[in-house]
Amino acid sequence: MGKDYYKILGVERSATDEELKKAYRKMALKYHPDKNKGAGAEETFKDIAEAYEVLSDKDKRIVYNKYGEEGLKIGGGSGPQPGGGTYSFTTSSSGGANVDPFETFKHFFGEEDPFASFFGGSAGRGGPGGRRMFFTNMNDGREHMDIDDMGYGMGSGSGLGGMPRQARKRQDPAVIKDLQISLEEIYTGVTKRMKIKKQVFNNNQFSTEEKVLTIDVKSGWKAGTKITFPSEGDQRPNSLPADIIFVIKDKPNTMFKRDGSDIRYKARISLRDALAGTTLKLPLIEGGNMSFTVDDIIKPNTQKRIVGKGLPLPKEKGARGDMIIEFDIQFPDHLPESAKERIREIIPAL
Repeated sequence: MGKDYYKILGVERSATDEELKKAYRKMALKYHPDKNKGAGAEETFKDIAEAYEVLSDKDKRIVYNKYGEEGLKIGGGSGPQPGGGTYSFTTSSSGGANVDPFETFKHFFGEEDPFASFFGGSAGRGGPGGRRMFFTNMNDGREHMDIDDMGYGMGSGSGLGGMPRQARKRQDPAVIKDLQISLEEIYTGVTKRMKIKKQVFNNNQFSTEEKVLTIDVKSGWKAGTKITFPSEGDQRPNSLPADIIFVIKDKPNTMFKRDGSDIRYKARISLRDALAGTTLKLPLIEGGNMSFTVDDIIKPNTQKRIVGKGLPLPKEKGARGDMIIEFDIQFPDHLPESAKERIREIIPAL
């Protein structure tokens, strides 16, 4: 028959919807991975969600009662989720339903945090019956509630009886945005202002808020530098807003290419100048030009370094990287025979 969903939830086969809900509340809180760090707790939490998804659906429960877990693999189907909405129920080849236990938990309890309510949070409307009703139901027919039954540990920073005053919320994943900065702006430093729109959740309602984030890009900052604005993402119930992270990216430059704090410049010269020498007029990252004389033979892989004409070093005030000159040697497409003879006379065979 596969998994015994009734045994997993600790209910009889004749259990009513209310008994299933009560059992799921108790078991889901006891084995939720945020509260129970024991071995196998996460897998048990998944089994609990799977059992509830099946038994709380009338059609699936009929199939399961008659054919067991194998019958669900053949049939499948879809139906309402606890707390509203619809879901699709499928099975894996290894057996069992592909159920996201955290989604089941979220839909069951709605937008409220049952952990926070239990440890002093304000009561309000939430999942089935609301926070206050939920915890009242937990105590129905019992003389006391064991802390271990709830899955809470005894640790530091805790409230009454070693229980945390407020359940720790999970933070949404960071929102990462590229920030294109030109090399000229990296040289001087620049202030960027980025307008964002985010959702704000107040009084059980969502609204949109616009905000301007100011980013002071320091001179010499390297590509990949991250600027973090903590908790500036969308607000959602029962989670902490995501951090917004801007990552410095080099904007393409028509003349220079960054190499750490150095900059590379490719000079285009003729074959004659490569052999006989020349004076180059080089652009500078800070603006303007400079003259640079080359009087030795330039080969295709030759590089020249001009010290101190690169980007500022971010950790050394007043210091700069270098400009590295690469050469693009232009060869002629054709030479007259007379020119070839002269070259043969002038340049000895190697």
